[in-house]
Amino acid sequence: MSFTKEFREFAVKGNVMDLAVGVIIGAAFARIVNSLVTDIVMPIAGIIVGPQGFKNSYTVLGNGDKVTPGMSLEDARTSGANILAWGNFLSAVLDFLIIAFIIFMLVKALNRMRRKEEIVATV
Repeated sequence: MSFTKEFREFAVKGNVMDLAVGVIIGAAFARIVNSLVTDIVMPIAGIIVGPQGFKNSYTVLGNGDKVTPGMSLEDARTSGANILAWGNFLSAVLDFLIIAFIIFMLVKALNRMRRKEEIVATV
């Protein structure tokens, strides 16, 4: 069997096509989850943290002479201060937890559908 024919069988068999579909759906899914976190969850969390916003929440650990109250995280970092960006970290953790939960729910639904198909196939 020639290399090109073997590669064509591999690519068309489903492995590569399944991967391509997964990457495309994953990219679209990431945009949806990012919007959920950025546009819905973080503003609600920002109400609790205050007007500076959740991602901009930080603590100055040292060398913060040039940091003024209400300064954005980026400005505080460029001032040369030693910054603990806890709001940014919590935002990343929250993003991960939301994505993990949604993926868990999708896998759970797929497993449930597969079990129903197996039951129907055995009857």
